[in-house]
Amino acid sequence: MRDYVASGPPGVSSDYVVIPRALAESMPLPWQQHLTHLMAEFHRTYGHLKWPIYRVVPSRYEKLGDLDEEQLAEVGAIMEIDSDGSLVYRDRSGRKIENAEDRTVLVSCLDPIPSEYANANQSTPPRGFPAPLGGERR
Repeated sequence: MRDYVASGPPGVSSDYVVIPRALAESMPLPWQQHLTHLMAEFHRTYGHLKWPIYRVVPSRYEKLGDLDEEQLAEVGAIMEIDSDGSLVYRDRSGRKIENAEDRTVLVSCLDPIPSEYANANQSTPPRGFPAPLGGERR
């Protein structure tokens, strides 16, 4: 498990493994049954621990210099114009953030998995204009 998680698959951070529910519920039935069995064993083994409520937020890495005001607030930074007219980024304590244009931070984003996955598997009509009848071109 440690080697696989260390390989950096999607949904894995240094502390957590996240399985999007929409994907888990759309797996083939034998996979769902196997995962359910593994999760039940896991919870029987570790259910006695005092579990917190986990809040999972879809996020992506962005350059600090590319963030808008709301995103800057989310990561605890502000942008202001210095006395010489240059942009300066500061953290919550007011300290200047050096090399802010090169700094990468994690910001929340819309979750693309459920909607993209659902759209990829839904039975939808073809997109675009219908082909002309009889193969005619106009």
